[in-house]
Parts: sequence; structure tokens; C-alpha cells
Amino acid sequence: MSALRERSAHSQLASDEQLLGYGSVVPANSAKGVGIGAAIANQLVNNIGAQSGQVGSIASGMPRTSGALLLRVTDQRVGLVRPLDGTPVWEVPRAWVIRVERRPRTQLMARFRLHYADGSWLAFLTMRRRTIEQFRSLIG
Repeated sequence: MSALRERSAHSQLASDEQLLGYGSVVPANSAKGVGIGAAIANQLVNNIGAQSGQVGSIASGMPRTSGALLLRVTDQRVGLVRPLDGTPVWEVPRAWVIRVERRPRTQLMARFRLHYADGSWLAFLTMRRRTIEQFRSLIG
């Protein structure tokens, strides 16, 4: 699976574009819990604290998705791609992403936000805290 994700992360890069890092993430607005209380937890995670920004903001441009994706950081852009084939789901210029903020863990997965230059942000979940640390070292 790791080789497949590696290929997907490199998929459709420009010839002069350098992949800096990638990791498996789930957008918070599409995360699904299981078990007792999952419906309430899903509502809280998906609607409260998953996104900030008005219509027309950078964050509001991300399409609705489901399941895990790869968040990749290159020297030119930051975006989400499908982990099996590398199809871009959503990407923005690298300069539009200003920082990564680690958030308190509310589920089994670690949570973080990507903050954009216009003040908007999107929340993501990942299985590994070191994935967040990698993104923080690359983005700030």
C-alpha cells in the first residue's frame, strides 16, 4: 500500500515540481465514527470546527469528499489527491497555505487545521501525530 500511495503522491506533478511530503488524511467534515453515540459525534465533528470561512474563501472551495485522501505538499501547491490513483481532488497554490495547527485529539485520530492566507481554515484527521509534525515542518 505504501508504494501505491507514493506513486499517487507523485502523480500529475509538473516536470519542475518537487514533492516535499504527503500523508493520509480524512477531511473532518466527512469523518464518520462508529459505535454508541456515533451519530451525535459525527454531527459535532462534521459541522462544528470542521471549516471556517465565508462563501468565496479559500476553504469554502474544497469540494465535499468522503473517505481517506492523501494530502500532499509540493514546492508549488498543497492539495488532496485520491490514494489509489493520484487523481487531484482539490489543490491550491503553496503560498495560500500559511500554517498547520495541531488540535486537541477528539477521537482516535489526531486532528489538525490548515490555515489559509485569507483567514479561512479546514480541519483534517490523521492516524499519526508525526504526519502533522511533518506538515508543520514543511508549511509552518
